[in-house]
Amino acid sequence: MTVESTAARTSRRSAASKAGTSGTKAAGTTGTKRTTRTTARKGTAGDGAEPGLVQLLTPEGKRVKNAEYDKYVAGITPEDLRGLYRDMVLTRRFDAEATALQRQGELGLWASLLGQEAAQIGSGRALRDDDYVFPTYREHGVAWCRGVDPTNLLGMFRGVNNGGWDPNGNNFHLYTIVIGSQALHATGYAMGVAKDGADSAVIAYFGDGASSQGDVAESFTFSAVYNAPVVFFCQNNQWAISEPTEKQTRVPLYQRAQGFGFPGVRVDGNDVLGCLAVTRWALERARAGEGPTLVEAYTYRMGAHTTSDDPSRYRHDDERAAWEAKDPLLRLRRHLEASNHADEGFFAELEAESETLGRRVREAVRAMPDPDHFAIFENVYADGHALVDEERAQFAAYQASFADAEGV
Repeated sequence: MTVESTAARTSRRSAASKAGTSGTKAAGTTGTKRTTRTTARKGTAGDGAEPGLVQLLTPEGKRVKNAEYDKYVAGITPEDLRGLYRDMVLTRRFDAEATALQRQGELGLWASLLGQEAAQIGSGRALRDDDYVFPTYREHGVAWCRGVDPTNLLGMFRGVNNGGWDPNGNNFHLYTIVIGSQALHATGYAMGVAKDGADSAVIAYFGDGASSQGDVAESFTFSAVYNAPVVFFCQNNQWAISEPTEKQTRVPLYQRAQGFGFPGVRVDGNDVLGCLAVTRWALERARAGEGPTLVEAYTYRMGAHTTSDDPSRYRHDDERAAWEAKDPLLRLRRHLEASNHADEGFFAELEAESETLGRRVREAVRAMPDPDHFAIFENVYADGHALVDEERAQFAAYQASFADAEGV
């Protein structure tokens, strides 16, 4: 199975000879330096990017300068770039395998991250080991960066566990299905970090749809008032299930931070370098006691909201095609090739590694044991409860009825 979309592959081949040199002259300008906590930050717009959008790597793979954010990726090496590309390729391969497994009936549901790899890998690699992550249910790339085995992400979607990993082992909280509630969890945790006097930071991930939830607004209020060391990372993938962003807000999402008294910044969510730099800046602010930041990663959900969704009912194919031209994997590959930082041998080895990962995921999912049917009744109350005992007995009788039917 290929690790790039067909459109991305075709575009890459046709542009291979001029990768890194095509595109128009940079049209953006350098924004102001940070002044007060109520000022929304503006970055440099790269080739074809709108003003205010931080972009370090254009869709053509061209590296553009940014006076404010270059220093946050100044030490990045060719090996680091290859590592970021590997992260994105393997995350996409795992995601594709999980989608296929759901279609084959091996998973009950799956939420794909297709198209959002740069936002997740860039921000995930900006974190320190002692930082703490509160994800939604789509942060498979961030989980990869935190060292969570990909197969552990699938137990919940197969219905055999409630998470599959120890949050404290990787400082990566369990997936949160309730929309937006993890922002409150992150804020409370960050307030505790501040009271403990630690210099670590907390990051909360959510989507553009969740940004309209009351829990998120409350998180903004508490984090601002208590100067909590938290980064709110909003992946604006343009669609809150079937509702476009313009039905969520009248202003760009990052500008919402101004009303709560802390800075917001919009970054090209398909630019892994831009996401890495901006997240590093926001995390440094948090660790330095400067309070929260809202990062809006402007990206696109190239697949369905989940495998139960049909995006063809509410959006056009030409919209997806336009965003496929901005594919985060294609973008970094063009840069690697144009800079002579990677050869065909590297890409071939990575392709083989991705296939090995796909096989491992398939085998692991199919080997997952069924859960104990009665485990759901455990750990509800510390000392037991009469109502739970009654429910357990009713469920036992229900299970026994199947055995009786088979014996007839």
